[in-house]
Amino acid sequence: MKQIELLSKHHDRKGFDCGDNALNQFLQRIARQHIQKGLSRTFVLVDTEEPSVIIGFFTLTLCEVQVDNLPSRWAKKYPNVVPGVKLARLAVSKKRQKQGIGSILLVESMQRAKVIADNAGVIGLFVDAKNLEVKKYYERFGFEGTKEHPLLLFLPLSTINDLIDS
Repeated sequence: MKQIELLSKHHDRKGFDCGDNALNQFLQRIARQHIQKGLSRTFVLVDTEEPSVIIGFFTLTLCEVQVDNLPSRWAKKYPNVVPGVKLARLAVSKKRQKQGIGSILLVESMQRAKVIADNAGVIGLFVDAKNLEVKKYYERFGFEGTKEHPLLLFLPLSTINDLIDS
């Protein structure tokens, strides 16, 4: 059975390889430090049969975004600076890619963003897509960008609620 846990010492960070050196290095060297310092939270997907093996991970943090960076239909609704949850990183082990694991992690990040919104108030989930291919992936879930900032993507809380409630 698969489960999502907060990254801890017992997880095999060195054994994880998603094919992207920057993401691998973050998981191996920085993620736990950021948890300890309260900067972000990294969650890992594991199988209970091999609980130390990381199948994939995502990192959440809080952010503030200038309203000018939002799609215009949202920008006019908010003050100059808005709070959000940032999906700072998401990666899946090379061995498990193209199996829907990224979608599982993304939906879990949305659920956690909803909990944060219910308790602290944020307008949605933000992500910086690495490139246009990654942008297209996020757009399948309803993320939106702007012409000025095409890789800064926004998923409004209303869309998160619709996705989670359906």
